Amino acid sequence: MLASPVLRAAGGQPGFWKRSVEELRRQTNIAVRMEGLRTPNKSYPLISFQEPGSVERCKVMCDDTMLGGFSKATFTHHDGAQHRDVQGRMENVEGAELQEPAHAIFKGTISTELPPNRPDVQRSGFAAWRTRDRGYSLFGKLLWDIDPYGYLSLRIKSDGRKYFVNIQTESIVPTDIHQHLLPTFTPGEWETVTIPFSAFVRTNYGMVVEPQKEMLRQKVRSVGIGLIDRVPGPFELCIANVYATNRAPDRGVSREDSGFEVEEEPSGMMDEITPKRKKGEPERILI
Repeated sequence: MLASPVLRAAGGQPGFWKRSVEELRRQTNIAVRMEGLRTPNKSYPLISFQEPGSVERCKVMCDDTMLGGFSKATFTHHDGAQHRDVQGRMENVEGAELQEPAHAIFKGTISTELPPNRPDVQRSGFAAWRTRDRGYSLFGKLLWDIDPYGYLSLRIKSDGRKYFVNIQTESIVPTDIHQHLLPTFTPGEWETVTIPFSAFVRTNYGMVVEPQKEMLRQKVRSVGIGLIDRVPGPFELCIANVYATNRAPDRGVSREDSGFEVEEEPSGMMDEITPKRKKGEPERILI
């Protein structure tokens, strides 16, 4: 007789049976509402930072922990601020939005200094976070199906630095990541930014992969944000939530705004190409 798997919560994720019930409820709602037969009007939440424990569902990476470098990064929860009246007293207004939503703070310092005991490391200065794997349920591995949606929206407050949004799917090449520059229009203020899924660029270890393939939106594994501008100094990005939607943005964002140079798709090439490291080139870090 085979041993049963460990069915307990880990890394801030709900337990096996709770995940199974939630997945059953989600699939039942889709069937009842016949969402597969029409374009969904409601947004599809991927990660929300309303609760303090929500940050545990994410993983933080930087060259300090991965390469022995000196960049630092933290990912903490912050409660939303209530409304205040003219005298500065706390005021609860029913139905009104908070002045500042509950959110996660991605904060730290970028350093391009190389570790003295790692001659193999020739480049440093990055930090990133992403959602952890959601685990398994009775229905198998939990992945997001965002195929019915056309856009990814993020409620953020940025410091104006050059961040990239990362989406990882269960593709044939597991190290592929679809990336796009995080568009910000009002640094220092809360804003909702929206990126078409068609504008994301397929990359592998930070390099553009040719030919470009459409994102496998039926099987999204994780979403996250990385800072790879390699500009030394502090950074701070606030994120309230990330969700898929069919609501088009007020300001257009395209693949030309992705931050990558993408060539025209060549003909007669293999469907999957994984870039190889040149001799003597340092290993790249997947974020």
